[in-house]
Amino acid sequence: MTDQAVDFDGGTTPGETAPPAPGNPRGSEPANSQFLGRHTELKELAADIERTGLDTLAGRGPARPRVLLIAGRPGSGRTALAEELLRQVAERYPGGVLRARLTEPDGTRVPTARTARELLDALGVPTPPGTAEDDLTAALRTALTGRRTALLLDGAADAAQVEPLLPDAPGCLFLAVTAGPLTGIPDVRPCTLGGLDTKAALELLGRHTGSVRITCDPRAAEGLVELCGAQPAALLLAGGWLAARPKASVADLAKRLHTRPDEGPALDRLLDQVYADLPPTAARILRLLCLAPAGLTDPHTASALAGCTVSAAAESLHDFAGRGLLRPAAGEPVQYRVPDCLVPLLRRYMERQDRPAEIQLARARMLERTVRLLGSCRAVTEPAGSPARRRLAGLPRALRFEDRRGACRWLDSRRPALLAAARTAVAEGDLDTLARRLIAALVRALTAHHGSRAAAPELYGLHELVLDVAERRDLHRERAAALLNLADLDAHNGRTRDALVRYRTALDAARTAGDPYATGRAMESLGAAHQELGDGARAADWFGRALTERLARGEHADAARLYGRIAGVQTYAGRYGEALRGWRSAIAAYRRAGEVAGQARALIELARVQEYAGRPEESLRTCQEAVDWAKAAGDVRLQAALQVRLADTLDRLGDPAAARLHREAAGRMLGREPEPAGEPVKAPVAAVMSCGDAVTEGRDKESEGETPPSACETGGSSAKD
Repeated sequence: MTDQAVDFDGGTTPGETAPPAPGNPRGSEPANSQFLGRHTELKELAADIERTGLDTLAGRGPARPRVLLIAGRPGSGRTALAEELLRQVAERYPGGVLRARLTEPDGTRVPTARTARELLDALGVPTPPGTAEDDLTAALRTALTGRRTALLLDGAADAAQVEPLLPDAPGCLFLAVTAGPLTGIPDVRPCTLGGLDTKAALELLGRHTGSVRITCDPRAAEGLVELCGAQPAALLLAGGWLAARPKASVADLAKRLHTRPDEGPALDRLLDQVYADLPPTAARILRLLCLAPAGLTDPHTASALAGCTVSAAAESLHDFAGRGLLRPAAGEPVQYRVPDCLVPLLRRYMERQDRPAEIQLARARMLERTVRLLGSCRAVTEPAGSPARRRLAGLPRALRFEDRRGACRWLDSRRPALLAAARTAVAEGDLDTLARRLIAALVRALTAHHGSRAAAPELYGLHELVLDVAERRDLHRERAAALLNLADLDAHNGRTRDALVRYRTALDAARTAGDPYATGRAMESLGAAHQELGDGARAADWFGRALTERLARGEHADAARLYGRIAGVQTYAGRYGEALRGWRSAIAAYRRAGEVAGQARALIELARVQEYAGRPEESLRTCQEAVDWAKAAGDVRLQAALQVRLADTLDRLGDPAAARLHREAAGRMLGREPEPAGEPVKAPVAAVMSCGDAVTEGRDKESEGETPPSACETGGSSAKD
């Protein structure tokens, strides 16, 4: 799939501000930024916060936070009222104000686990990836206990979404926004919204039309407010329609609505008026915005959906915001949110005017554009002159990022939309190839900018999406790779038994796919998991099976590592003779592979076992040989680490003078002052890591900031070593 229908000339780069639409300069404050009306509701809600609860009346101390409910139809201004209330009471809650959306724009419920994780992230409480929902909600309740924090839960579908989040913290305030009652939560204080009062409604209308037209015909203005039901969303559309027609009077719009009294609610009729007056390209962009992931759109998303230029899409989005069709996203000049109340209406237009094949093509264009932007976002992190940077230079200007900072800012601001796009693409199921490419690009971009450790929660969810696609399509290689990645993250976060189950399932999938690498990696990971659980016999057995696979393919370096892992198990079990044979085999394998540094590391491990076995003189000679091989490898840090290891051995043999000389040599290699005798130079961990001490290859890479091999990083063929 390509973007041949889209002309990028004259567009903006992803991190730039798009050119403003004529007549409305960029940077001006949105017309609906100031809250209007609802004074009675605000007073009642503020009083409810301080009102005595049922627990107090019953003679018990308050055990739970106060829960307030704002109920109203989408478009009634319920979220704006909640935000205004939080603004007024924010000073009472030094723990801060948190926000979470419990329902997607299309009505899909947000899983409670995702909500809890987002709130924990906002509180700065780290949680391991893959943590169960009950553990996440328990961690959230614990984090909120003892704090005075206000939480806005927007779009709550029912009490089951709110109840697990409530802590035993009477100092907190929960403000739920919903369309109906929350039956099941005791002592909820409801506030049901109707329309605005007439004065506030006229003022909101006048912000778009100006005060002259309302002053000239106040009765027509009041009649228009009545036709709109005094609902803010309908008034914004009415004001936008009038603002686009300076010569039209308020009575003209009221007359148009009067002629169609039986064609649905006022919001539907007003949207019909606005939509009918749009040019064909703008109308197509508008109705396809219902496909925007998480209701968030920008010029690139709109351009890809409609197949138009980026600059044309940017001007249309800015015009839509002026007409009340979009809301500017907080802190982002070219990102907008589609109001939830308009999403089903826009979807109705799309299904009525676009064929299913055209809708699927629009979604495919959007995913393809996102993949290319993510590729550009990752490429900017590569060194200058690298193949990725050369490919980046050949992309259209609209798809390029000028520097790493701009790319990272774009990635962070679009992260909710990007993750939503991946989830939606997998859920739809008809564009699985593009979905897999999108996930692969997103994994690479997140890892390149934030590292696999910081992005682990997002990576865990993305690997689960890959697993869903692989199981649906019977893609055994992708299934094996996704299971290996998930198991690695489980093992890294202490869930070793869960990881063991996934490693076994991955082994079955790898054998079914005939993937020798994934088979060997699953065996090695099973050995590491058993070693972590203290089962040395099974660990050595699985390492041995993996070793057989590596030797059969002539992979000497990997075979050397596995010899070392088996020797490490034998050392831990006290079988030093078998451990010595294992390390000698590892040294021979490294020699055949031509890895001099690996040979030096294996020699130092051999020396360690010789010392454990009571052969100090042999250990000393082996240490010296390891130093010589490190010199041959030209690895200064490794040389320094081995010098320190040699000094420790000399100390134990009763030669402190020679030990001091070796420590001084290590200090010179690292550019440091010599350390006093008995205080070894602290060599880098990576330089002294034992091959036998590593848990799994994937976890070693994880600790170094790399991404474990995955199907989504290799285009679906297999995991790559």
